[in-house]
Amino acid sequence: MSYSKVNTANYSIFQDLMMLFKFRLTITVVFSAILAYWIALDSFSFNLSSVAILGLGGFCITAAANTFNQLLEKDFDKLMKRTENRPIASGRISNTQAILIAGLTSVVGVVLLASFNLSTAFFGFVSMVLYSFIYTPLKRINSSAIPVGAIPGAMPVLIGCVAAQGEVTDLAIVLFSVQFFWQFPHFWAIGWLGYDDYKKAGFKFIPERNGQRDSMLGIYSVFYAFMLFPMIVILYLIGYAGIISLVGMSIMTLGYMYMGYVLHKNDDRKSALMLMFFSFFYLPLSLILLLVDKI
Repeated sequence: MSYSKVNTANYSIFQDLMMLFKFRLTITVVFSAILAYWIALDSFSFNLSSVAILGLGGFCITAAANTFNQLLEKDFDKLMKRTENRPIASGRISNTQAILIAGLTSVVGVVLLASFNLSTAFFGFVSMVLYSFIYTPLKRINSSAIPVGAIPGAMPVLIGCVAAQGEVTDLAIVLFSVQFFWQFPHFWAIGWLGYDDYKKAGFKFIPERNGQRDSMLGIYSVFYAFMLFPMIVILYLIGYAGIISLVGMSIMTLGYMYMGYVLHKNDDRKSALMLMFFSFFYLPLSLILLLVDKI
């Protein structure tokens, strides 16, 4: 790859690719897909090569989506402090290079997921298209971007289940719903923290009132966290949650609701940070609890 002279001294090609792929976020996505795959299997054992294929396929699809996202938002990333040094925005990776990278990773990802079944590949491809070409431009129009973005955001667990079970089952739908509702408090905490930066760049996906950040974001977070309770009960009723995950996930959901309430009550940075960090742990711990019950 040829690099421009902008910010090349401090970053290697490897570091730029990690930034381009949003490595930590992508690993989290892969982790949730693998846990869902393991939960969905008929037996506790699994084939290590299948897990590796699912992980690599999921990584490539997510990396492609993130690359397309940064390519489409490069001019806006330049306007925000937290994104101004991304490799495409800074010019270290060109548009042509980004398109080639996104194209290659998307093809590899779809092919790998298709080795399980065509449904797995289909949902992987749909999640990439929704995130890159629907959610990404919609962020600059209005707050409907959040529920739209929550659809591809919830796809990893569905993909994991379909890879294991070969079709969209009750488990796949419920885990998809869990990850769907989980995202709203998560997104709004991040949106609260980055509101000024987002507004400066022209993004409009944070709900507003009278030209300011909506003070009801905390209450919205409480509502969507509460919507996780029916999903937990359904998981118990269909036999995928035992007493450990039923109790554990319920306690975490109460905590998630409380964090949303604290954000509403205080409406400050500390409360938004608490909600955001709590959200980071909620989903993986919930999946781990389901896996513990399976064991």
